[in-house]
Amino acid sequence: MTEQAQHQRRYFQPLQQEDFLRLEHAAYLKGLLKPFKGNGSLEDWANQCHALRDSLIALAQRRVLPQVSGYPFRLLPVELAQQTTGAGTTFLRWRKPDRSAMGVALWQAMMDRPGTPVHLLADLLALEHQRITLNMQISLLHSLGRQAHDCANKMAAADAAYQQRLAVPSITASADRLPP
Repeated sequence: MTEQAQHQRRYFQPLQQEDFLRLEHAAYLKGLLKPFKGNGSLEDWANQCHALRDSLIALAQRRVLPQVSGYPFRLLPVELAQQTTGAGTTFLRWRKPDRSAMGVALWQAMMDRPGTPVHLLADLLALEHQRITLNMQISLLHSLGRQAHDCANKMAAADAAYQQRLAVPSITASADRLPP
């Protein structure tokens, strides 16, 4: 990095470790590698994953989106906005202000555009790095929570099948023995 680039004013401040420390870490991966005792503990872990996902989304809404909605970013032909998916989670996406197009190709075109101020390129790169990272973290937590919820449902079904079988009396005592 050149000396000029080091002293250049930055408009975007990426999230720092302190921002993440404020989130509840109880649902972190330590909960993944343990012997789950039943569907209740899986449901609890799924809820913790979804709560942490929601906290990350709130962090993006509180710390990232307000920065990019102000000067100088509001003058650009592309904006960073949140998009809620059909699955019920929220991601950060590049889009045109009129919502006619969306996607990373818009960011790439903005970076290539001669009209994009050179002094904003480092901020736009930092924004794209932040967007990619947050979206990955949100996606992983959403998927982990969904998988844990699905496993909890499967465990509940297995428990129900077990209880149902125990409720059916055996015809003879010899029927309870497995064949050799």
